[in-house]
Amino acid sequence: MRLAIIGAGKWGQALQTAFLDANIEAHIVSRARRDLPNLTTIEAAMDAPLLVMAISAQATREWLETRFRFNGQKILVASKGIDAQNGRFLNEIYANFAPSQNAAFLSGPGFAAEVIKKLPTALTIASESEETAADFTRCFPHWIKTYRSSDVIGAEIAGAYKNVIAIAAGVCDSLKLGANARAALITRGLAEMTRFGLFFGAKLETFLGLAGVGDLTLTATSALSRNYRVGFALGQKRTLQSVLDELGEVAEGVPTARAIVKIAERDKLRAPIAFETIKLFEGGDPLSSVEALMTRANEKEFY
Repeated sequence: MRLAIIGAGKWGQALQTAFLDANIEAHIVSRARRDLPNLTTIEAAMDAPLLVMAISAQATREWLETRFRFNGQKILVASKGIDAQNGRFLNEIYANFAPSQNAAFLSGPGFAAEVIKKLPTALTIASESEETAADFTRCFPHWIKTYRSSDVIGAEIAGAYKNVIAIAAGVCDSLKLGANARAALITRGLAEMTRFGLFFGAKLETFLGLAGVGDLTLTATSALSRNYRVGFALGQKRTLQSVLDELGEVAEGVPTARAIVKIAERDKLRAPIAFETIKLFEGGDPLSSVEALMTRANEKEFY
């Protein structure tokens, strides 16, 4: 089975490690010269029957417009985020370039550093096509357990929104607000992203599974998460630009938070954590955001 990965960042390299361990002929495309096995060109990658997209969510639309050539291949989208420029979900963007039946979306708790070490991992592959999901399921090694789902929009929103909550969790820990506060933030973050997803037709169970609570728990509790580290630094009242410059990597939660707020304002959705998070991007006071969240009007927990 031949497969090509677009994007040789940490996640792309981790996925190649996994596929090669499963005896898959996994090629990879890199913008920079890297010492990686099976390096290939974009042109050659387009001829592979299976294509894995591991580029940033914000770069996706332009990449597809300028470099992609549909050749009947099946596509596994391994990025997570919402296009901040126009508020479009990734599945909407890919639908302009390939049939939805040919696309699948990878989600769930998976740090690249641990996948490279071949540590046990469980992920979800969401697709409208059972056959497409199954084709990619067969590419993973035994130490990565994959589950299939038909809830594409739910898996996508969960994977994008959890990065925003991870930023907020980093702020929480930076301020030393305690375990109670962190648990409350993660729980209310799960409620917020679930409410957002249900508005767009997602299934509740998706947010209770690997794509939802699984990925959220991972990303919002570990310094291995870039988004958590961004939040931790913002809690120290550093500027967003200085944090991103030091990080030197993409933190998808930043543009995704902005996209979520635009969508929430447009559709009149409640997204208090996302709203307070983007205030910090513009230099807002972290403690003021904590107070704003804690003094919101009393409400029922579920409604």
